[in-house]
Amino acid sequence: MSQTASVWVVLLVALVAANLPFFNDRLFGVVPLPTNAKSLAVRLAELVVLYFLAGGIGLLFERRAGQVAAQGWEFYAVTGSLFIVLAFPGFTWRYLMKHRH
Repeated sequence: MSQTASVWVVLLVALVAANLPFFNDRLFGVVPLPTNAKSLAVRLAELVVLYFLAGGIGLLFERRAGQVAAQGWEFYAVTGSLFIVLAFPGFTWRYLMKHRH
């Protein structure tokens, strides 16, 4: 896979991972919870775990392409902010739109 394709795959994985907590009521989309509704705190905790999972996939692609570059706090601040921005469609759908039940 080319480096350009790797970048697009990581961005697609990040987009799906950022919205996953908001589009279902299961933990990580797999584990059913005893209550039918997830709280916002659980969704945000899922978001943090999925951020690191998507970052790990990006790290695997980077390792396969060559030497892994050292990252400072600035990198994590920017990518964390990007991940939150990618989660905006799911957050909007879950909390800001009216749904008929």
